[in-house]
Amino acid sequence: MTETVAVVSEGSGACAQGAGQVPSAVRRLPRVRGFAEWPAAASAKEEGKALRRAVPRRAHAAPDLDAGRPDAVRAVEESHQGRLPELTPIRAGRMAATPFAFLRGSAGLMAYDLARTPLTRITAQICGDAHAANFGLYGDARGGLVIDLNDFDETVPGPWEWDLKRLAASLVLAGREAGADEDTCRAAAYDAVGAYRRTMRLLAKLPVLDAWNAIADEELVSHTDAHDLLGTLERVSEKARANTSGRFAAKSTEPTGDGGRRFVPAPPVLRPVPDAEAAAVAASLEDYLGTLSEDRLPLLARHAVHDVAFRVVGTGSVGTRSYVVLLLDHRGEPLVLQVKEARPSALVPHLATAGFEVPEVDHEGRRVVLGQKRMQVVSDILLGWTTVEGRPFQVRQFRNRKGSVDPAALAADQIDDYGRMTGALLARAHSHSADPRLIAGYCGKNEELDEAIAAFAVAYADRTEADHADLVAAVRAGRVAAELGV
Repeated sequence: MTETVAVVSEGSGACAQGAGQVPSAVRRLPRVRGFAEWPAAASAKEEGKALRRAVPRRAHAAPDLDAGRPDAVRAVEESHQGRLPELTPIRAGRMAATPFAFLRGSAGLMAYDLARTPLTRITAQICGDAHAANFGLYGDARGGLVIDLNDFDETVPGPWEWDLKRLAASLVLAGREAGADEDTCRAAAYDAVGAYRRTMRLLAKLPVLDAWNAIADEELVSHTDAHDLLGTLERVSEKARANTSGRFAAKSTEPTGDGGRRFVPAPPVLRPVPDAEAAAVAASLEDYLGTLSEDRLPLLARHAVHDVAFRVVGTGSVGTRSYVVLLLDHRGEPLVLQVKEARPSALVPHLATAGFEVPEVDHEGRRVVLGQKRMQVVSDILLGWTTVEGRPFQVRQFRNRKGSVDPAALAADQIDDYGRMTGALLARAHSHSADPRLIAGYCGKNEELDEAIAAFAVAYADRTEADHADLVAAVRAGRVAAELGV
């Protein structure tokens, strides 16, 4: 049977509604799958408030670490499975550098811990690795700069609390590394949660379309009262504008005899690949084109593929296969694509423990790309995916005016500003997939959640420092091979 929904008709010969007049006639239209009911069946905000009885906000304060928790060294060793063995010492060395760096490389271990903490069961598309260094600047299609989450290797539908707690804990660790006192570090976590909560409340009050596109860049600093960050953001922006394919190609390529260019080896970060491997990567771009919107195809059709090289990527992804592909247009101007292996999310083994449905994934690159598009307001126009020799990859522009703030290098009076800014960005990203009224109803007006997650962040930062110390001891004892300073 076809469902119907009532709407007010302005015709049918009925009188216009006014004082002493009868309402217009009601027209019955088919219920359209994928659209909301009208009138709304229930208040999402009230549903969120009701969740406080089942999961009190103060319950989020304790990490409640499981007695069967894997030790940190074993967790690092297990995370190396499936990676290129010659690169795992670089990854271990980077994780051993600082406790904050250890957290950056241990999303799976933290997911194990978070799966055993209180949850509201509200599902959002989550970043899965929303630490403080995974926010940054990048270019939009018109040359402007956008600031947002910018790493989605671990993205899955999951508990919104996991992203918020990971962000808060990372701010404490980054603040400690920067030399800030404990009150300042805790305040950064507290302010991040407060900004998340207030932003979600703001989004819940806006018309849906306005909320969807909310927090324009020029308003972000004012919205989060992050004025002490202005100078830092301006410096990062200036560097980001110059961080382009052209600049990378000028430093990393050389002319060839036919008028083209090729990559210059810079081991261990940038190295050539055998001809067969380069050919497989280049050939995979044909399938990549099929994942793009058709209006992008003429842009790439005006570029020719000139070279492929292997390039080592950041802490969490070290050991995965990652290539840079050099394209040149008719004038010899470069466009560089990154073709990066997409491994299964480190969060997946822990979703079922937390009572969440484990998503079916037909292609890990597709998972990453669609997750990114669900969370960002503006995404790379060349974002897509492909398969190279049976392995899934994501494809994106390389050096697309990217810039980032190093939270561990911020001054003490900036870390809390940075926390507020990233908390607001995280709320906006979650609101694309989870109803902001529902989360706002749970978070509420007071600071109970802010206090609880700030307490969690300090306790989890302490745990991470102990985990990091275990890894450093294992490196010194020769149990874990590590290349330091690479």
